[in-house]
Amino acid sequence: MTKSQPFSHPQVKQTAKSYFEPYAARPLWRSRLAALWSSALALLASGGALAATHLPLQGQTVRIAFIDPLSGPAADIGRNSLRSWQFMAEHKSGADNPAGVRFVVAGFDNKGSPQESLNALKAAIDQGFRYIVQGNGSGVAAALTNAIARHNLRDPDRSVVYINYAAMDPELTNEKCNFWHFRIDADTTMKIRAMTGFMAEQPELRRVFLLNQNYAHGQQFSLFFRETMALQRPDIQIVGDVLHPPFQGHDFRADVRNIQASGAQALATGNWGADLRDLVKALHAQGVYLPIYAYYPALKGVPEALAETGGRMPVYQVAYNHSNQEGPIHALATAFRKRHGEDLTIYASFDGIEMLSHAMAHVGSTDPARVAGRLSGMIFKGFNGPVHMRADDHQLLKGLYVSRWQKVGAPHERSAEGTGYTFAPVQFMDASRISVPTRCQMQRP
Repeated sequence: MTKSQPFSHPQVKQTAKSYFEPYAARPLWRSRLAALWSSALALLASGGALAATHLPLQGQTVRIAFIDPLSGPAADIGRNSLRSWQFMAEHKSGADNPAGVRFVVAGFDNKGSPQESLNALKAAIDQGFRYIVQGNGSGVAAALTNAIARHNLRDPDRSVVYINYAAMDPELTNEKCNFWHFRIDADTTMKIRAMTGFMAEQPELRRVFLLNQNYAHGQQFSLFFRETMALQRPDIQIVGDVLHPPFQGHDFRADVRNIQASGAQALATGNWGADLRDLVKALHAQGVYLPIYAYYPALKGVPEALAETGGRMPVYQVAYNHSNQEGPIHALATAFRKRHGEDLTIYASFDGIEMLSHAMAHVGSTDPARVAGRLSGMIFKGFNGPVHMRADDHQLLKGLYVSRWQKVGAPHERSAEGTGYTFAPVQFMDASRISVPTRCQMQRP
């Protein structure tokens, strides 16, 4: 077995087991979630999620500061994400949202650095921004959520709301939770539950190799994968567990040789951006086509790399969306592709703008403190049906898809990056199956 490098976040190991107690031991929690979902469906069906339909804030502008990498090795992902938020803001402004407000999203380059993010936050606040969105990097997210909580305590008249669309560290909605932070992506525990749940149903699977970036996200992926897979399929062996430096042009050729030598039947990875793209290219170059289970194979550049394998590499994505979502988001994704020449991948931008507009319509104000109070516990219709912003910790409860990379097989299927391949759903796991209780002790203003 290839040994992993030492973890730099020891608290991860101390708290991991509490996330993954078998759900059979939590029948009360499961029943509560099921009841919540029934209530959500009934509420939406009755129109109760809309507090107003007369555009009470028509003519007002809400400015959102987007803080993520717009330069450096993750810039391609950051720029695509910024365009996603700007596109949704444009298409869901004015009469296209229940508040009637106009949303404007401006980009602030944090270069992937927590300190640069804090500088960007200060600049945004000084320029009058009261809503912040960020997603690339849990270290950045931790810095922002702490800084925003301190700022709002010192200067309540200039309070700021923070919408986290992709930073998945469970600590952000547990020990590090705060009233002003709202996560609209699934956290790592939820995604790992979905991934391992699907993999556990593959009876022939016995040996898995883990390969991840060496920072909080990759470390948590590795540890939580081990913990939860041991509960679901103790016969599955982890035959390799490697962490590598993130976004430093890592050479994956030696890793691929180790994967081959280990006898692994599948590779599980939380890698994203250039690191996932380069990993796929290294596997292809050495003719290794074992199944990959990942979170981010649909992000910019990876579908093109996968297409170069000629469909020989089975890939399974765990995400809140897939290539062929139905409903309003389908037309929006088509329009985004036509305008920008790239795929819409940050579907959370739809949910973020949607929930803000509904909250603002309900309270009749764009004031961040009043909007945050309404967002807490709110049920609204996301791009894929009803979702719930849990009041206890401000984690959005939503289902996840497992989708498979395959040839486009029908006229309505969307080709990922124009490759002729698509991510087609093979399983959906609702929130009651993947969510876990929170340890958040939230202090409310």
